[in-house]
Amino acid sequence: MRVADPSTLTSPEFAPLRPAIRVFVAEDHHITLWGLHRLIDAASPRMEVVGTASSRDELINHSAAATADVLVLDLDLGGEDVGAALASLRQRCPGHVLVLTGTDDVAQHRAAVMKGARGVVHKSEPAQTILNAIEKVNNGEVWLHRTLLGEVLGLFTSGTPAAAPRTIDPHAMRISSLTAREREVVVTMVECTGAKQLVVADKLGMSEHTLRNHLTTIYSKLGVRGRLELHLFATTHGLGTAMGRWLTA
Repeated sequence: MRVADPSTLTSPEFAPLRPAIRVFVAEDHHITLWGLHRLIDAASPRMEVVGTASSRDELINHSAAATADVLVLDLDLGGEDVGAALASLRQRCPGHVLVLTGTDDVAQHRAAVMKGARGVVHKSEPAQTILNAIEKVNNGEVWLHRTLLGEVLGLFTSGTPAAAPRTIDPHAMRISSLTAREREVVVTMVECTGAKQLVVADKLGMSEHTLRNHLTTIYSKLGVRGRLELHLFATTHGLGTAMGRWLTA
């Protein structure tokens, strides 16, 4: 894992608009833990490390873990399976869980997501990708590689667990490109079918101009032309139902 140059992470464009993201890191490889700590500290004032752990017991008993916004966890801490305790850990630690892994075992990643993890990022990813994942997860979005995201979307559209798809659904890829706010816009547009854009904008708490900008981006990402096609796409692929709400929660 490459540690980003601090000078590129603390420039004026990253001036804080809200409190720093409180990050707790659990990793049993001390060099990796040191690198993550330095990486996140270099991203100040956007985020800060509030605690670390190198074993499951440390993680469960550390008071800072219970107050962190994001928990960055290696599922294998000193040979102990943190994934098995993830559901109970989530009850004690309400922060969003981002799994940091060195394995390509999709089954393990899937199990972590089903137990409450909001994201999975590989240790081989560039440093900036790890920072981006922390921010996205903190914002309530999901951070999953495309294959796993396709599986999760499949679970919420079919309602039953399914085997890993052999091919990636292009529609799922389009949906995965939407941000949480854009998904919220789509859901609200479906709920307010026939309403004027000003009414929809008021319900979303934004200006009509901002709504138009969102729609332009959404149309492009989903490959639709106008509100009618957006409505058809959303209702066909479940974006106006519980699946869309789960992805924006």
